[in-house]
Amino acid sequence: MDRKEFLKKSVFAVAASATAATFSFTGLRKAHAAAGGSKTVAQKSGNLVAVMGGQPAEMLRRTIKELGGIGQYVKPGDKVVVKPNIGWAKTPELAANTNPEIVGAMVKLCFDAGAKEVVVFDHTCNEWRKCYEMSGIEKAAKANGAKVLPGNDESYYRDVEIPQGKTLKKAKIHQALLDCDVWFNMPVLKNHGGARMTLSMKNYMGIVWDRQIFHRAGLQQCIADVCTFNKKPALNIIDGYRTMSQNGPMGKSLDDVVKTGVMFGSADPVAVDTAAVKFFSQIKEMTLDAVSHIGLGEKHALGTTDLSTLNVKRVKL
Repeated sequence: MDRKEFLKKSVFAVAASATAATFSFTGLRKAHAAAGGSKTVAQKSGNLVAVMGGQPAEMLRRTIKELGGIGQYVKPGDKVVVKPNIGWAKTPELAANTNPEIVGAMVKLCFDAGAKEVVVFDHTCNEWRKCYEMSGIEKAAKANGAKVLPGNDESYYRDVEIPQGKTLKKAKIHQALLDCDVWFNMPVLKNHGGARMTLSMKNYMGIVWDRQIFHRAGLQQCIADVCTFNKKPALNIIDGYRTMSQNGPMGKSLDDVVKTGVMFGSADPVAVDTAAVKFFSQIKEMTLDAVSHIGLGEKHALGTTDLSTLNVKRVKL
């Protein structure tokens, strides 16, 4: 099927077939429960959640509900960081950044749970003011009460050791993330020319000041290394409402975008990225081996690529 024929298919049909294919695993089981481990909230409600259909904010709310509810992650008085992808001066329709409605909905959920403060930031690639404005994220975040901070100056960052890193041993991390009580990692699902895919692990690059070292020292290994930073996100939420299927990370036109209407969520960055790659491969060929930072993350014991060991919750809105 060529691209033009594919794009003629209905949005719902594409999302339905892709999601079904992604989660047509055999032998799914609740691994920790079977092993006699303690049943955490995530284990009870789904280690990995996939939501299909609905509008962006609705998808976000359902994803969080299936992962135990926002109150399991945000406590009254908490300082919270929401870290979307705001890297490019592109409008939401072009899927270069996280959908602003999803960001706004997450901010609202955090305040509903009693958060004292919610901060939204990214270290952008294009000029930060244009990225924040054109993406719609600044407006959505502020409309729901969040503070929006830039990441365009080295003074915002502090030195942090990455002791488990194989190549990346230290980095400068944005102070908002270092000072918060809890943070949420919220990337958009898209193709990336260098890393092959932008997902939850790749989104860590937006918390770091010097990204050039990633490209000099080995992009895939450095992505895996920075994800060993000891302050892990409470959840990784991958926005697949629109998916950039090619010419990422910036994209060229609407021809690069498929409206897929899915969202993936998990505390496990390796598992959620694995699921997202399997989903993406229904749109355009992509293998886990190609996105090698995912496997490297598994070697760092950040999570698992074996989705059959997880409790997977699928929701169709």
